[in-house]
Amino acid sequence: MKEKIDEYQIYKKHYEQIYNQVKNDPYAQSLGIKLTKFEAGFAEATLDVQSHMVNAYGTVHGAIMYALADHAFSVACNAYGKTSVGLSTTIQFMESAKPGDKIVARATEVRRNFRTGFYRIEIFHEEKLIATMEAVSYRKDHYFIDIDQQE
Repeated sequence: MKEKIDEYQIYKKHYEQIYNQVKNDPYAQSLGIKLTKFEAGFAEATLDVQSHMVNAYGTVHGAIMYALADHAFSVACNAYGKTSVGLSTTIQFMESAKPGDKIVARATEVRRNFRTGFYRIEIFHEEKLIATMEAVSYRKDHYFIDIDQQE
């Protein structure tokens, strides 16, 4: 029987390598999303809403808020170096933001097992909750970093 891998130890030992991989998301970077916190099963990302990121009513487009939440989710679920992809998400928009506002997404791991991970993502403008997302990740058998299988 295969010995169980302690993924938290992988996170600690390979923090820099994992961090460098997850922070370099070309799409998130193209939007101006900045990764501000990265921990095992947790990520925080921020975005300054620009004038071209709004809908016809002058408020931040839902796709922008989704992209911010999705980036935080992606970072949180890949924090252990194991390739994880989004399986499903559900987002609820409660308030809007406007150009000039800074919005923050915080992704928190609720539960993780060998094959799936469950996450709650909250988006804030200042201290006001403006959207929430629930997300499920599919965890592949592949680690995107080089690990010694005896860890």
